Amino acid sequence: MTILVTGGAGYIGSHYVLHERERGSDVVVLDDLSRGHREAVLEAPLVHGSVADRACLDAVFQKHSIEAVVHFAAFAYVGESVTDPGRYYRNNIGGTLSLLEAMRDHGVDKIVFSSTCASYGIPQCVPIAEEHPQHPINPYGESKLFCERMLTAFDRAHRIRHVALRYFNAAGADPEGRIGESHDPETHLVPIVLQVALGRRKSVPIFGADYDTPDGTCIRDYVHVVDLVAAHALALDRLRAGSGSCVFNLGTEHGHSVRDVIGACETVTGRSIRTEETPRRPGDPARLVASSGRAQTELGWKPKYTRLADTMATAWRWEKSRRF
Repeated sequence: MTILVTGGAGYIGSHYVLHERERGSDVVVLDDLSRGHREAVLEAPLVHGSVADRACLDAVFQKHSIEAVVHFAAFAYVGESVTDPGRYYRNNIGGTLSLLEAMRDHGVDKIVFSSTCASYGIPQCVPIAEEHPQHPINPYGESKLFCERMLTAFDRAHRIRHVALRYFNAAGADPEGRIGESHDPETHLVPIVLQVALGRRKSVPIFGADYDTPDGTCIRDYVHVVDLVAAHALALDRLRAGSGSCVFNLGTEHGHSVRDVIGACETVTGRSIRTEETPRRPGDPARLVASSGRAQTELGWKPKYTRLADTMATAWRWEKSRRF
C-alpha cells in the first residue's frame, strides 16, 4: 500500500517523504511545483499535477494502491493571502475539497492534514491549547480552519478519518543536509537571518521592537521540521490503528524572540548579523507558544530538537550548500 503525499516537493512535505522512505514506506508525491522543488523529493516518485485537477487525482488513485493521504499542498504566505485572498480560498479550500471528494470516490479513508496555529488568530492566553477559540485574522488562517471543518464534515458523512496537525513555526533542515528550506520569495525568519550571515542579504528586518516581551521583539515557538514530520508518521500510525479523527498542536512549548533567533544564528555561524528595526506588521501577536501536551500524551510525540542553537545548526548546514 502507498501513501499519497500532496505538496511533497515543498519544505515540510519533502522532509516527510524522506522520513517515510527511510522507514520503508512506499510513497508517491503529487505536486504542481509552483512552489516546491523537483530536486527536493530526491528519488521518490513524483506526479506533476494539482490537487485541484480531479482528472489528475483520479489517475493517481487508479494507478496506485493508495492507503492514506498526507496533505501538505497549500499556499502559505500570510501577507499574500491578505492581498490576494481569492487565490488562497480557491487553492487551499478548493484543492482540499477536490482531494476529499476523490478520496471518497476511491475508497480512501485516512488523511493527515497540515494545519496551522494561524487558525487561532490573536491568542487569548499562552501557551495555546487545542481548545483555544479559533478566530483567524488573515485569509491563510481562515482557509486552513475551513479545511478543518470540511474534514469533520467528511468524517461524519463518509467516514474519512483525519488527524489535523496545527504547526507553530517550522525551522531547521535535514541533519545530513540533503534537503532544506527554500522559498521564493523567502519570508521566513531563519533562512533570512542565515542569508545575511552569508552576505546574500544586507540585513534582517525586525518588524517591531516595542512589544511587551523581554527584549521587545515577537516570541514564537520554533519546532524542528524533523520533529514535525515524525509527528505526521505517528498520526498516520494512529489512524491505521483505528483511532477516530482528532487534532494536535505541534510545538516545543518554548518561546524564542526574534533577537534570540538572531543570537543563536550568530553563535552557530560565528558571524555578526546586521539587523534593521522596522514598524510592526499588522496582526502580529506578541507571543505564540504551543501547548503540545496532547500530542505528547496521545501520539507519543516528543521533540528531539529542544535547543534553538541545534535547530539553527541544521538550517546553517543546508543554507551554506543548498542545491535548490
